[in-house]
Formats: sequence, structure tokens, C-alpha cells
Amino acid sequence: MESTMTLTGYVGHNIELKQTNGGVSTVSFRVGSTPRIRTQDGWTDGVTTWMTIVCYRALAEHVARCVYKGDPVIVHGKVRTQSWADSTGAQHERMVIEAGAVGHDLSRGVSAFARPAVHVDQPSMPAEVAPDRRELVDDDGVITTSFVPDEDGAMADEELVLAA
Repeated sequence: MESTMTLTGYVGHNIELKQTNGGVSTVSFRVGSTPRIRTQDGWTDGVTTWMTIVCYRALAEHVARCVYKGDPVIVHGKVRTQSWADSTGAQHERMVIEAGAVGHDLSRGVSAFARPAVHVDQPSMPAEVAPDRRELVDDDGVITTSFVPDEDGAMADEELVLAA
């Protein structure tokens, strides 16, 4: 049985993309969450809980491009234990979340979403649930998405331009 966790908080430092020896993209960052506690004198900050988040492959690359120190995020993933020995030989353990999903917490602000270009032979979702749209990427990496109208013309000629 897998244990999963969802948490919200603020990113504690800028994120650096790294590669494993096998060439897999990875990032590791900390998320802090501080509860507000009501006292007789009003509200005060509680003790901040810090959690280490690890991401791999495409998620790591997307997080490195989009998430910065101080950003409010929501993270969902599998709970893991990392073990290691330090230079003195002492054993250490810490709990981490191996993220399956990371996003900005939209209750704290706004965000813009840009879908990476997808090759025609590798659709990102099944055709029966994919919206009817066309994406074009120009030489500057700008993705232009046009929604194709249905028979009633419900989405006629609407176009959204996003920076890649």
C-alpha cells in the first residue's frame, strides 16, 4: 500500500534542475507551511513545518521553469523515506514527498498555464477527451492555440497566445 500526501505552503528557495547519472531530470526543494494560531491577544504564527519535495523527469523540468522561491504551491505525491550516512558514519533519515503533481495555489494569486508542444504521433490525452484545437509553435517558441468551433459555432474564431 502506498501512502500519499497533499500539502500547501510556500517554496523556501529557488529551484535548480539537475540530472542523475542515468540522465533523468530531477529537482528537490523545500515547502514551508506556517499555521495561524488564535490567542487571547489576537493571531500569531505557529511553528513552520518544512517538507522536502522531489520531482523527476518532465515534472522536474516544468517545476524548474515555473516555480520560484516564495511561490504558494500545492503538492501531491507519494510519501518516501530517504536514508543516508554522513561523513562521520552517522545514519540519518528524512521523510520526503515524491511529487506526482505540483501547481501554484490559486487561492493565493493567479497563474498562467502554457502547454508544451506535443508531437502529433504522441497525443497528451486520448482523442475522445481532448478539446478540438490546433497548436502552432513559431520560431520564438510562442504557442498559439486556436479552438475549432463546433457545428453550432460555440467557440468560433477564439484564439489564445501563450509564451512557451
